Amino acid sequence: MMTPPNTPDGFNLAEVERILRGALAEDIGDGDVTSLNTIPADATLVGDFLIKGDGVLAGLEVARLVFAQLDPRVEFTSQAADGERVHNRQVVATVVGPGRSILTGERVALNFMQRMSGIATLARQYVDAVAGTRALILDTRKTAPGLRWLDKWAVRLGGGHNHRIGLYDMALIKDNHIAAVGGITEAVRRVRAGDERHRPIEVEVQNLAQLREALEQPIDRILLDNMTVTQMAEAVRIAAGRIPLEASGNVNLQTVSGIAATGVDYISVGALTHSVKALDISLDIRPD
Repeated sequence: MMTPPNTPDGFNLAEVERILRGALAEDIGDGDVTSLNTIPADATLVGDFLIKGDGVLAGLEVARLVFAQLDPRVEFTSQAADGERVHNRQVVATVVGPGRSILTGERVALNFMQRMSGIATLARQYVDAVAGTRALILDTRKTAPGLRWLDKWAVRLGGGHNHRIGLYDMALIKDNHIAAVGGITEAVRRVRAGDERHRPIEVEVQNLAQLREALEQPIDRILLDNMTVTQMAEAVRIAAGRIPLEASGNVNLQTVSGIAATGVDYISVGALTHSVKALDISLDIRPD
């Protein structure tokens, strides 16, 4: 499988496949006792993936991979694409093959599709809310443990953008780091001196005095933490485009358009992945 579209930078297909193997092993154990004892070994079934609400589809390619790992004899055909808006009662994919394998893989495939589609749907709502401004919607590290690649992939499919994948691909100097070393300038100095790979540095600031100090540092982005809209607008004025600004904290669908209107470059939204409402999807089975 080639790298699917709209994936996180440095997308790791091997890691995604490992996640899927673990999910199948968790669910199947030493065998699907129900399907093994109710479905004849030679039975062929057809299953339609049916959307039960309006949203943005994500996880279709993941579902395909689930069945490919479980039983290559299962044929997976898409009638839609990840990242598309979908509607109630829409069939987005069909599986045909050994009935036991289809029923055994059903829940794992649906779990991923439902969660990823829920994330993509919410991400698209935020992206739509800031349309016409310069602001890009970012995710955070507030993902389900073990599912980060899939959660961040879903954000991309919803039109959002990925912040750092983990602690290793970007330095984010936060309030606790600053407090521990005595100031922003010293924290930045230590990271610049110690990181031989010269990875990007972002600094979190909580007030305009810290902003001014951060603007004097050799950094790549500044995070405005829990500032008011008025403070953010003033921060944009002070920064004057010298360093990109990211807004974070107290962001929801009611506040995000006002935050975007201040002129910030990025808005990070933890709720995209930490408060997921799954999109309702079912697999409706019928004889071949």
